[in-house]
Amino acid sequence: MFHKKFYRTFMNLPLRVKFLVSFSLVIFLGGILILTIGTRIEHQTIFSLAQAKVRHDLSAARMVYNEKLNDIKDIVLLNSNRESLQNAMKNNNREILLAYLNKMRKQFNLDLLSLTDQQGKVICRPSHPEQWGDLKNEDPYIQQSLQGKIVVGSIVAPREELFQENPALVDQAFIRVVPTPKAAPPTEEAEERGLLLKASAPIIDENGEILGVLYGGILLNKNYEIVDRVKEIVYKGEKYKGTDIGTATIFLYDLRISTNVLNENGKRALGTRVSQEVRQAVLIRGQAWIDRAFVVRDWYITAYEPIKDIEGNIIGMLYVGMLEKPYIDLRNKVMLTFSSMAIASAFILLIILFLITSSIIHPVKSLVEATKKIAAGDLNHQVLIPYHDEIGELAHSFNQMTENLKKANQKLLQWGKTLEKRVAERTRELKEAQDSLIQSAKLASLGKMAAGVAHEINNPLTSILLNTHLLLEKLPPDAPQKETLELIAEETTRCASIVKGLLQFARQSPPQKSETDINSLLLSTLQLLENQAAFQNIEIKKSLSPHLPTIKVDQNKLKQVFWNMLINAAEAMPRGGTLTIETRLSPDQKHLEIIFSDTGVGIPQENLTKLFDPFFTTKSSGTGLGLAVSYGIIKQHQGTIKVSSQVGQGTTFFVILPLDTKEKKPT
Repeated sequence: MFHKKFYRTFMNLPLRVKFLVSFSLVIFLGGILILTIGTRIEHQTIFSLAQAKVRHDLSAARMVYNEKLNDIKDIVLLNSNRESLQNAMKNNNREILLAYLNKMRKQFNLDLLSLTDQQGKVICRPSHPEQWGDLKNEDPYIQQSLQGKIVVGSIVAPREELFQENPALVDQAFIRVVPTPKAAPPTEEAEERGLLLKASAPIIDENGEILGVLYGGILLNKNYEIVDRVKEIVYKGEKYKGTDIGTATIFLYDLRISTNVLNENGKRALGTRVSQEVRQAVLIRGQAWIDRAFVVRDWYITAYEPIKDIEGNIIGMLYVGMLEKPYIDLRNKVMLTFSSMAIASAFILLIILFLITSSIIHPVKSLVEATKKIAAGDLNHQVLIPYHDEIGELAHSFNQMTENLKKANQKLLQWGKTLEKRVAERTRELKEAQDSLIQSAKLASLGKMAAGVAHEINNPLTSILLNTHLLLEKLPPDAPQKETLELIAEETTRCASIVKGLLQFARQSPPQKSETDINSLLLSTLQLLENQAAFQNIEIKKSLSPHLPTIKVDQNKLKQVFWNMLINAAEAMPRGGTLTIETRLSPDQKHLEIIFSDTGVGIPQENLTKLFDPFFTTKSSGTGLGLAVSYGIIKQHQGTIKVSSQVGQGTTFFVILPLDTKEKKPT
């Protein structure tokens, strides 16, 4: 009953409302469905990639772990084959054995390196010299090596064994257990056992007789070499918002004994324990575990695998983890983007729907209005619907019904409409013609102005250059004014070249290169500027290398670069300062460096990347083209310009030109 009432209420709504409600409902439900499915797919995709990455990282960590085991094995095997060691054993020379093994232990950074005889009795323990004579024949490593095997692996050493081998290892192994969220309830307050990487090898003489066993190892408790190497190799020290993006840990059973996971105090989280879920999967069931996990204080995408001793017993875990937050932020960013796109799409669809419904409703209203007017006797009313769909055809038929009733008036109305249309068309044509004339006049004026400016610039330059040459011709060769006039002529020519260069900036006209002494070019440019007012309070220091080779450059263009550098330096020191100009060869002897250093106001860091952009300037006057033109000129010479600056301390520009300036072939 309710649904029938609702249906009648809905059907009595205005046509536009029914359209908008129906389509909005479809868009809303469809959007929710798409976003839900998209979120699930996107989440699974991102985290599948992350899990694949961490699985690969765990393999890399295992390689580093095994590499360390192999290093210990190689050290033990190498020393077991030493003839000097065998001779000392045969001669029962314990002092030589102690000295030799102690030297090898320190050289290879081993925590223990000990020697037994052929019965498994320790005859030499350099890390604890006074402790010897005890039997090690129940040690599985010693047992197998006494049978001629080389053995390497991980082993849990109790406190007593650590004390026997090296008393210092007792303190290193001691780690206080820290209560950890999500971990199993602790059974001990501290861990005194140690996780050792251990290797043993038989000592065999030339007759094939086993003289004894050499064994050595490294204690992993509080030893961060492996985990930090994994972090450096796999994650390269990368951080995300101040937190290391990747971590590695070695566990003794479920206790962190070597890690670069940090606690709340920013220290290594030694003594914290793995979650009970991971402990159950890895330590109890012996499975690798790859999933997200809460590690000390953050969520990580983690990978764990068991560490086993040589008898196959699980004694610890190897862990790598990547911070989950970057992936969460990426997921949220993607979903925010998708949501924004979905909302924008829905909004656009509703606008389109509104326009479509308007195109339907307005003609219908027009037909209703026309019906009322014709019923009232207004036979001149026409339904104007500019569409050719069903409603358009209906309107056409409606108009056709009244056609025979108003034929006479229709012709007059048609002529009136035609005349009105022609007048409007003519008016439009006249307006377009008038606009065209105005635009032509503007373009003509602009052309005249451009020609006038070019004329006004070129005429004075030509006049100066011509009169300078006339004066030079009239002066005797030894006239004191000759050098000045030649300088005027040279600089006038350079001005014309600069104007031309600026006009051709976009075309990058090729430089006219010639062999040039850079020091001479610098000095001649400096001679033009150092007497100007801007340089009066500036101390100019020159450090020009006297042994620079000549280089092929466009002298005028390079002079323009030096001019810009010097002027910029002077403007940066309005109250005076020191300008240092230096030339030198680069350390690789392949480039020539020209350095301009000032003690001016400096350049803010945010402006350094914009310095060479055309028209960028922080000065109230100036076009902002100086450094852009300079940069283009140096690039034409296959060189570079570098800049370093500190606000309040000054700025240094480095102009670097290659000594080999052969043109590069286009690629």
